[in-house]
Amino acid sequence: MPRGLWEYVHLRHIADDYDNYFAGHRLFDFDEQVLLRSLAAHGGCPGQWVADLGCGTGRALVRVTQAGYRGLAIDLSQAMLRIVRRKAQDADLPIRGLRANLVELDGLADASVDHACSLFSTLGMIRGRENRRQLLRHVRRIVRPGGAFVLHVHNLWFNLYDPGGVAWVAGSLARSWLSRDFELGDRVFPYRGVSQMFLHVFRRGELSRDLRRCGFARQQWIPLDPRRHQQLAWSWLAGRYRANGWIIVCS
Repeated sequence: MPRGLWEYVHLRHIADDYDNYFAGHRLFDFDEQVLLRSLAAHGGCPGQWVADLGCGTGRALVRVTQAGYRGLAIDLSQAMLRIVRRKAQDADLPIRGLRANLVELDGLADASVDHACSLFSTLGMIRGRENRRQLLRHVRRIVRPGGAFVLHVHNLWFNLYDPGGVAWVAGSLARSWLSRDFELGDRVFPYRGVSQMFLHVFRRGELSRDLRRCGFARQQWIPLDPRRHQQLAWSWLAGRYRANGWIIVCS
């Protein structure tokens, strides 16, 4: 685990201010709509279990359980899980919490949940490609056959549109060639009081290969527009480079 992420999950103000900080975020309504549609398309029905890996304060699970599902909230931050528990108690929602590192989910039995999600670039917060594959293997193991797995990631190439983005991409390419400890797409930056927050941003082919390798043969890629509030228009036109990121529906 990167030091910055360790600080992130242990700083209480991150959890306490999370909902206010992201209030009105454009991505949240869209990814929740995609999640609910995907659950229904994969045989979702009331009473089924949906695991949220890296649940934060439970914003997606609140929506899912209001639709009749049961939720398993998984996060390493105890402060985040306390907020999830309070929301569940206040609204009488069927949500259970589990504090765990996402690459160490051996305590969950095979096919123990019906569906899973990992939203808001949680997968990118895991450093090391093999560690990210480990999470994907766990998801493949704990989700019942035919269930849906919905995740969101950021697009490496979209950084080319940011000021200084061309220099950063070029530097990331050079560093990945020169160092075995650095992967193309690794970013470290200051974030909400954390001086060295880590995030990996993806190339489509990179993640698609990892998903297939870990057992997710069927993938639906939904490219996001620059403001992340809807699907990218004309995605056939260089969508791999224009998309802000993707929501991927796997089974």
